[in-house]
Formats: sequence, structure tokens, C-alpha cells
Amino acid sequence: QVQLVESGGGLVQPGGSLRLSCAASGFTLDYYNIGWFRQAPGKEREGVSCISGSDPYTAYADSVKGRFTISRDNAKNTVYLQMNSLKPEDTAVYYCAADPSRFRLCVLRGEEYDYWGQGTQVTVSS
Repeated sequence: QVQLVESGGGLVQPGGSLRLSCAASGFTLDYYNIGWFRQAPGKEREGVSCISGSDPYTAYADSVKGRFTISRDNAKNTVYLQMNSLKPEDTAVYYCAADPSRFRLCVLRGEEYDYWGQGTQVTVSS
């Protein structure tokens, strides 16, 4: 069955870094656009970054641009989100999601994504 599993979250100090992984099974990841989303306490889910199945097209939310980098390793069927210069406002549960619309630019709208992981907690606190 189609499954996405996030990992790599944890507690980090402001200014620190984390790398999140999204491992896909049940489908070939490079046929899909992959997005990272997050939901902070009391906030709506927001799009963070996405990468198109047709690399190298990527997009980032303004709030993370220049700090986060999305990438994919098709051989490992895994997408990564490298998060640098983390801020307390980055604290959230982070989800990866898959969109089969690989021939369109990926978008940071959750409605476009069909498959979702369970989420991994990222906490940025001193």
C-alpha cells in the first residue's frame, strides 16, 4: 500500500539544524510531486516546501526560503528537508505528502496532495 513515513524530528536550539526524511513505499517517488507541510499549535497547516517529480523544480514558503532545502534521492525513494537556522516559530508537526501531478509545478496547497505521512515533531527551543 502507499505509505509515507517521516523521521528526523526532535528538539533543537534556535539556530540549529535538522534534516527530515520522508520515505515512500508502495509507489515510485519520482512519479510524484512531494510536499512538506507543517502544523503548529493553534495554527492551520501550512505548506513549507515542495519538489516536483520532474526535478529540479522546487518551491518554498517565504518564511523558510533561504533556510530550508528540499531534495530527493530517487534511489532511496526518499525526500529530505534540510532545515537550517531554525527559529522557535518553526516548531510544528511536519508532514510530507505526495501529489501524482508530476507534470505540473508543485504547489504548497495541501488540497493537491493525495497521500500523507503521520508527521514528525520539530521543536525549536532554547
